[in-house]
Parts: sequence; structure tokens; C-alpha cells
Amino acid sequence: MSASLTVLKQHLIDPEVCIRCNTCEETCPVHAITHDSANYVVNADVCNSCMACIAPCPTGSIDNWRTVLKAEAYSVADQYTWTELPKQAALPEGAGAGEDTVAGASAASPVSSDAPPLGGDGRPTAEGVEVDLVRGSRVPPWSAAHPYVNLYAQSAPLRATVAGNYRLTAETSASDIRHIVLDFGQTPFPVLEGQSIAILPPGATPEGRKHHARQYSVASPRNGERPGYNNLSLTVKRVVADVDGGRGAIAKDGVCSNYLCDLKKGDTVDVIGPFGATFLMPNHPGSNILMICTGTGSAPMRAMTEYRRRKRDAGATGRLVLFFGARTKEELPYFGPLMSLPQDFIDVNLAFSRTPGQPKRYVQDALRERAPLVASLLRDEATYIYVCGLKGMEDGVVQALEDIATGAGLAWAGLAKQLRDTGRLHFETY
Repeated sequence: MSASLTVLKQHLIDPEVCIRCNTCEETCPVHAITHDSANYVVNADVCNSCMACIAPCPTGSIDNWRTVLKAEAYSVADQYTWTELPKQAALPEGAGAGEDTVAGASAASPVSSDAPPLGGDGRPTAEGVEVDLVRGSRVPPWSAAHPYVNLYAQSAPLRATVAGNYRLTAETSASDIRHIVLDFGQTPFPVLEGQSIAILPPGATPEGRKHHARQYSVASPRNGERPGYNNLSLTVKRVVADVDGGRGAIAKDGVCSNYLCDLKKGDTVDVIGPFGATFLMPNHPGSNILMICTGTGSAPMRAMTEYRRRKRDAGATGRLVLFFGARTKEELPYFGPLMSLPQDFIDVNLAFSRTPGQPKRYVQDALRERAPLVASLLRDEATYIYVCGLKGMEDGVVQALEDIATGAGLAWAGLAKQLRDTGRLHFETY
């Protein structure tokens, strides 16, 4: 077959469904995925169709393929200009004959025959060494409730009414973090602790494009911010100097965060989702929940804690342990309510990195200070670990867990794999 008729199953991202959460780019082991201010795209010259990005994507926008002539694959520059996926084009007669697939790829998405080899578990290998694609679990806890996902899309969002907008941080703090309550009236919108939604901000970019949806973790338990009402809450930080990645670096205010933080009671917002099928809390009463977070990464931890608090009389025996970091006490959301929770209900450990006159202290430092407690939790097969916050915290937390495990005589490599495989180690960093 002529090289000009070689066919490629090209991996593409649907710009109409993508909520720009960056999960795919962070997950891709070969760095085939990149983005600009408009779209997330896949470089056909780099992508090996290893499928690592498929399961973590909360919307399914990543799971799109077009059969193209390899010589005419859609370029990254082409994809940056898209507002929707192109239709499947007809191929010349004789194209695709003798096409191969690589073991480990799904039948629905075969890959080109020049893709690099895969390891025995379907993971791509580099220089003969298997790559650890995802630190966290791709499966939920065995006892997690069934999540509903993608009930409302960008093309048909659900309109919610603002029932409240409250500042969580001190007025003297430069960090404006809000607790925003959204009410869905009579329209069902079921969410679980650990899931997220996306908000469609109004208006358009200077280029005339509609603003993309922004994703936020739900901060309330499954029965609502107000029990028995069809509502939920979000924890939103006003972004006043956001650096745009990709092909440009432009300081700008956060479009959606400022929109949300300025909402008044009675205003309406367009919501899509819910999203997320793995970062879910266990439901069996003996489960221990170890929560590690910074800033607005506290949202899913608040949801889990509040659900357990409401179910406290139902016989839950598992431990709740929280490691929570912020720059200062004044910038830590939910500080007051957190301090009022009984010590026999939750073990709270705070770390502040910018307290005047005090050395910098991060959540990984707090973890090490409580090494015997953390080690006992790591030994317990009923323990589930959740990490949420800025991407920069992830390496430090993982290193602290490894050091604590090693110091307690636990083999971290084997333990980490067991935690991942059994839905007991979850990351949601951004």
C-alpha cells in the first residue's frame, strides 16, 4: 500500500464538551496533549493511543476518533481553531488496507502500527520501563454510591438560582473565598460527595467566542447544603491574576471565579454535569477517611465530613482525619465551623505557610509530625485517602506518605499499587 494511503485513527478532543479541566494533559504519559486559551488538543505525531487519558476525563470529551490519512492528520494548529469536531470524511479507495492495531487499545479506537510498545498491563513502555500513568485510583471505593454523570451538557445546561453567597475568609485577607449555594428547584440534579459541576459564565472572549465552562468541586453532601432541599454548595476563590498557559502568558482576572463571587441571591447560573465517578467517599461505616487538602481543595472534604456528621448517629465507626493547609489562618476557608467540630469526631491538623514570625509549614510537614497516626491508617485496609488542592502539593504529599510508610516498615511501592487498585488513593489536583 502506498505510504500516502496509510490510515491513522486520530485521537481528538471535542471542544463543545470539554470543560478545560486539564485532567487529560496531566494524565498523558507522552505529553501528546496541550492547550491554548481556546482548546485542548492532541498532537498526532506524539500520541500513541495508550488510552491513559480516557478513564480520568470527567466528561467523555477525550474519547473521540476520526479515521484520516496519516499524511493529512489534523494538526495542532488546526485543532486550536475548532469550535466543534469535524465530521468523519470519506477516505480514498484503497486507503487503510493492512492497517494494524496495537495490543491494549480498544476495538473502538485502534491505533497506528508505529505506536510504541505497551507493557503487560496495557501501559506504554519507555526504554523498556513501564510508566506509572496515574498516581491515584481509577476506580471508586467498593462501597461508594452510584454516581450520575453528564446529565446536563453545554448545549442544554440546567439553570440554577443563587440561594446564598457568603465570604469565608476574613475581610482583611487578600484571598476572597466564597461559599455559594445553588438551588435547582424542582429539577433533579443528584450529586455525591467528591463529584464536581461546571459553570458556564456569560459573555464572550475578545475574539467573540463564548466563554468555556469552569469546573468546581461540590462542597455539600448528597442530601444538599440544606438537608432535604434540591441544592448544593461550591467553594470558589476569586482569581485576580490568572496566568494563561499554552501558547501565551497573559495576566488576567479569572472570568468564571469573578462572575461567581459577584453573584447575588436570586441571580441565575447555567450549570452542566455532574462529573466524576472515582473521587467518591466510601459508604461502609467502618471506613477511615484521610483527607489532605489546601485552599478550595477543601470543598470535597467538607462534603464528606458533613455527610459523616449528619450520619454520626447511624453507627459509623471509622475515623476522620484532616490535614488542611493555607497561607494563613485568615485565608483558611471554613475555619470557624471546622474548629467547632468535636475532636472525637474528626482529627484536624492545620498547616500555615505564611504566618508572620513563624517558619513555613505545609501539609506534608503536618503529615510527618503525625507519622505514627498516618502509619496506623496506612496499615488499615479500611483507610481511604483523598488529596485535593493545587498541583504543586502532590509531590510533597506523596513523598511524605512514602517516607512515613518506609519508616513504619511498609513497602511503599506495593502499598501504593494496592491503594490505587482498590480505589483507596485519590487525587484531584489542578
